[in-house]
Amino acid sequence: MSKLLVIFGATGQQGGSVINCVINDLELSKMYKVRGVTRDPSKATAKALEQKGVEIVKGDLDDTESLKQALYGAHTIFAPTRTNYNDKTKEIVQGKTLGDMAVAAGVQYFIFSTLPDVSNNSGNKYKHCYMFDCKAIVEHYIRSLPIKSAFFAPGAFMSNFSNRMTLHPTGDGSYTMSFTVAPQTEIPLLDVAADTGKYVCTILAEPAKYEGKVLSAATRLYSFDEIARIISKLSGKTVTYKQLPTSTFRVADHAEMLFYFQEFGYYGVNTKEKVEWTARNARGELTTFEEYIAKNPPKFV
Repeated sequence: MSKLLVIFGATGQQGGSVINCVINDLELSKMYKVRGVTRDPSKATAKALEQKGVEIVKGDLDDTESLKQALYGAHTIFAPTRTNYNDKTKEIVQGKTLGDMAVAAGVQYFIFSTLPDVSNNSGNKYKHCYMFDCKAIVEHYIRSLPIKSAFFAPGAFMSNFSNRMTLHPTGDGSYTMSFTVAPQTEIPLLDVAADTGKYVCTILAEPAKYEGKVLSAATRLYSFDEIARIISKLSGKTVTYKQLPTSTFRVADHAEMLFYFQEFGYYGVNTKEKVEWTARNARGELTTFEEYIAKNPPKFV
């Protein structure tokens, strides 16, 4: 008899990736029946999932009554939470509430989308990386609950370098990519839409094996200098990396995050080993940054 897998954020990149992985996997599609939770079941993406046989229900992390309905009968859940820059505590409250309600509903296994504990990993040197630390706080709380759990910790999104990053023209036909850290600083890169499911499905296939573990999800580590070279090679335009003075970066949490990566590593101690172990255990071929940029070229001004 298949177990009910409830996936929050079903129409988002992480949740959608997990759903597609499960329903297209011969083994997992027999092990799990999938229910997708979204705030707006009328969306085209939600309707498309229904066409694939996914049960779609309305649910909101701020609406406990909707969570009761979403969790009813669930055996396993996967849930990301959304960073709220205006209210740092909101994400923590949402995550803890979901954990409590999962226990109350009799859920057996919770897979949470977390991030590294920057404050702890840096010995409290960097205290303003709320995007990371709020999720880490929720992770610690889930670990304290009477429920089996495992954790998916995504690396930096490859899409940041095609959708959000500005490449600055130099005036001679070339471009620069600029941050405040050294060009050798490495970050783990992940194609979140294509590859999230490959990691989460690793846990779903062998939940006992991965109980309590964190999957440091990325294809591999890339330096900023290497990222610039790859973009340059695939775009046919000259792109170089330029390190900016610290004073030019005025958003405290983002600046601290970059310095944390440079000094302590994205996942803290043994970042490279954590990424390599996780990649070896992924359920499927992972997307390289070269493959991603070839399909999703950056926008040049």
